[in-house]
Amino acid sequence: MRTYKTSLLYRALLMAGVVSLSGCNFSNEVAEYQAPETPSEPDYSSPLPAQDPLSTFDDDDELSADIRWTTYGVPYIKADNLESLGFGVGFAFAKDNICILADQIVKFNSQRSMYFGPHNPIGSNNNQNLIDDFGFLALGIRDNAEQGFDSLSEESQALLTGYAAGYNEYLSETGVNNIDPTCAGQPFVQEITPIDLLTYAQGVALLPGASNFTGAVFVAAPPNQSYMPQPVAPSQQAVTLNPVHIEMPEPNPTEMGSNGWAIGSEMSATGNGMVLANPHFPHTGNQRFWQFGTEIPGELKVVGGSLSGMPGIVNIGFNEHVAWTHTFSTANRFVVHQLALDPEDETGTHYLVDGESVPMTTKTHQIQVNTGNGLITLEKTSYHSEFGTIIKVPNSPLTWGTDPYGKDVAYAIYDANLPNFEIFDHWLAMNRARNIEEYRQSFVDYTGTVFNNAMAADEDGDVFFTDGSSVPNLSDETIAQWQSNAVLQGISASAGFPVVPGTSASHKADGKMPFSKAPQLLRNDFVQNSNDSFWLTNPNNPIENVSPLWGPIGNQQSLRSRLGQKMLAEGGSVNGLFSRQDIANKLLSNRAFLAEAVLDDLVDLCTAQGSNPVNTAAGAMSIKPGCDVLAQWDGTMNKDSVGAMLFREFASEWSRNPQWQVPYDASQPLTTPNGLKKSTAVLTLLGNAMARIQSVGLSIDAPLGEVQFVERALPDGTPSGNRLPWGGANNIEGGFNVFRANTGSDGTIYPRLIYPQVEGSNLAANGAGYHISYGSSWMFTMEFTDDGPQAQGLLSYSQSRNILSDHYIDQTQLYSQEPQLRPIWFDNADIDNNVIEERTITQSQAN
Repeated sequence: MRTYKTSLLYRALLMAGVVSLSGCNFSNEVAEYQAPETPSEPDYSSPLPAQDPLSTFDDDDELSADIRWTTYGVPYIKADNLESLGFGVGFAFAKDNICILADQIVKFNSQRSMYFGPHNPIGSNNNQNLIDDFGFLALGIRDNAEQGFDSLSEESQALLTGYAAGYNEYLSETGVNNIDPTCAGQPFVQEITPIDLLTYAQGVALLPGASNFTGAVFVAAPPNQSYMPQPVAPSQQAVTLNPVHIEMPEPNPTEMGSNGWAIGSEMSATGNGMVLANPHFPHTGNQRFWQFGTEIPGELKVVGGSLSGMPGIVNIGFNEHVAWTHTFSTANRFVVHQLALDPEDETGTHYLVDGESVPMTTKTHQIQVNTGNGLITLEKTSYHSEFGTIIKVPNSPLTWGTDPYGKDVAYAIYDANLPNFEIFDHWLAMNRARNIEEYRQSFVDYTGTVFNNAMAADEDGDVFFTDGSSVPNLSDETIAQWQSNAVLQGISASAGFPVVPGTSASHKADGKMPFSKAPQLLRNDFVQNSNDSFWLTNPNNPIENVSPLWGPIGNQQSLRSRLGQKMLAEGGSVNGLFSRQDIANKLLSNRAFLAEAVLDDLVDLCTAQGSNPVNTAAGAMSIKPGCDVLAQWDGTMNKDSVGAMLFREFASEWSRNPQWQVPYDASQPLTTPNGLKKSTAVLTLLGNAMARIQSVGLSIDAPLGEVQFVERALPDGTPSGNRLPWGGANNIEGGFNVFRANTGSDGTIYPRLIYPQVEGSNLAANGAGYHISYGSSWMFTMEFTDDGPQAQGLLSYSQSRNILSDHYIDQTQLYSQEPQLRPIWFDNADIDNNVIEERTITQSQAN
């Protein structure tokens, strides 16, 4: 066991749930207690021998991979080299999810307009396909992939080459007419190349940044010039293009979130490391996880799950020595620079850098567009500066020309992931790590995790946290100028992302911030994150003194973060220490922090009100029926919980008008705000919640399982009619195991089932209830034991999106019966004992 222990006093206080923060106290009872000094790092004075290089490309002119599919359709791929491993993973993934990747290749190759016309969804008039096609060309995703492929490591090239070959092998073997009916027989489903995969990876890297600005890029044209593309040949048939409506882009439009825990030797009942992984992602579209295992005998063995198109590398999982997970971080992956236009230039295409006039550069792009009666070619120009691509958001300060403050300005976006060629090497280094030191070193060597907080534990019980996001490396002087500029601070606040100066060469980002500047913490009690900033990763050791581009400190914590911290402080069942079953129980407990904080007082308050009417948005009404329901509620969000729906709607009201008695105090961030105001406003919130439920034809005393459900769409997007009851909480009431509807884009072209929601709620109209299409996805808990890694988990939406697959909905049905996890196999004997299908696939590489 490596040395590095927290104090016994801290451990005792932790288990009592009263740990105090450095300079801040969790409870008044321990006001005198001061947190111990930050412990020293583990002793790695005797590092492990250097790892041998991995076998990369096949050397016998035949790619070959053994695939064993186990229960629930989970494949384990074994091969002799990375190229053959990628070959097997690409084949197995295509078998389950070929339509997702086929669409994404088209999307990031700027070909959606060619296959589907200018609008998405088809039949609308939003020009979205055209916007994205031109936007991705302007951002240079495909160009970067073509120019950067040869610079990739041999390992990355081998994985991409093999994965493309495996995908193509499945398509050739199965035939395009016999694949998933969602895209069967479609002309856009074609063989892919390694460059296609790298293009796709570059697009994914921009999901929390520049990819949300394709509309702002599309409408960016010099003052008094049209942004609309024009036919290359005037004689070509015109396509109807309505004016584009662009709103301020959101860096996280799908609200990606997660919970992650790494439990160390001081809190583990066995003294070994444990991990809880609980990503909250959309259940449809391009952000679905897929579970698999990989092995190159004697070189690599990993089990876990990855996002679509990851070529043989595990994003969230474990090997024999280290386990890791991630959450979406608060870091800024991009900045927008404010440029000062040259007042002597009437075209508006010159800007000032250190007082010198600099011309913008341009690129001309052509897109083929399907009009329904053939293809036409449209052409458009994009504008660029040394600070990035020019953008514009109409009806906002982010203009091109004279802004609301009377200044002549333009704006350029710099995304630290444009490009990012370290993605595969970084994840591969994590997959190979033999201890926390080697896992940590991967962040020193690479910045390829794009947008994630990373948490890991090793078998010795050391745990580590860092925000591994790609953050623009702005100088301290630039950040200081930004912070002291009231106008830029105001624009940043309204935009929701940093808008920084761009008038000097010194304002340009020097690539990505190095690991030495990133928030990080190494301990052996725990590290955790639930999408608040790095600040309270471990409340006993707050992380401070990092760039504000990483996120805030001193900020009020979300209800979900507070529940996670509360559950950790409660400890486990083995003398206060955690077993793996303990953390699984925590994950699936379906608790609601807001209920634990205010329910008793709420029931007391509404009981005292009796039948006396309360003024609500629906008029005066008695809240006694609702009060009676809440008085009987068990406080959880399980299927049979009567009162869970009513409390959720109360929580929706609360989120807009919170009624805490004690306000937030940054010195007590995990216990404030707290208490319930004893006011008529609270009763009005409850009355509004009752009225909303009744307005959609539902009963306020309906068990949650009767109104919360999963229902899949048929391939044409129409309802299947098969509704599975669903237990689980929501962020709004402070749940940990979170589920809700995703009514926004899921990143694909395919039709979706979306039930319209009533205003101010996740409740669907017309009695539908809560339609679940987002939330806990690839979730697992694991621990290291003397017999190797032991784990259990679930992919809540199942392995395959192919409606004809045996594994289209099997794990979903399992969870619907009762929130539960299933075994995850790591040992080869266990894998062999649970095989339901196996085969060896080969492909000759001889010319």
